[in-house]
Amino acid sequence: MFQDQITAQPVIEAGRFILRPLRRSDAGLIAMYTADRRLAEGTRAIPHPLPPGATEAYIARAQSEARTEDVWALDGSANGLAEVLGVVSLTRIEEDQSEVGFWVGPGFWNTGFASEAVSALVAANPHRSRTLFAEVFQDNTGSARVLTNCGFEYLGDAESWSVARGARVPTWTYLKKMA
Repeated sequence: MFQDQITAQPVIEAGRFILRPLRRSDAGLIAMYTADRRLAEGTRAIPHPLPPGATEAYIARAQSEARTEDVWALDGSANGLAEVLGVVSLTRIEEDQSEVGFWVGPGFWNTGFASEAVSALVAANPHRSRTLFAEVFQDNTGSARVLTNCGFEYLGDAESWSVARGARVPTWTYLKKMA
């Protein structure tokens, strides 16, 4: 596996906020945002309603040395914003390929935070990937715009299971070739 390559997670500057590894103290804000049905239904893995302990388990997985996904909080506290505005993640698929995931709290939709976070993550390329992938549900055109604004190109249609929806949902898949 690629574990040796992903144990250290850098702090990444992103304009109005930083991207930093998750902390246990992030649980309250993450739980508040992810308890919103609209946010949960825009993801593959967030259940709705959010079961007790789910957020704490998510943070524990993100902090584990045996993790399969690196997760960063969008922390705007240095600029008078919330300590957690959302999260962005990278999951290593193969040695030189990773998948980007992201969400921002509903109160911060249409603020450019998601584009800023994904752009900063892509520029930092902490996995040193040659190819980045991402997918969004086809009814989430805002997230599709985030990806195209960050230089991702449409690759094709597919479908993924949404835990919150309890159904397969049509998706658009995107890729970005790194220099």
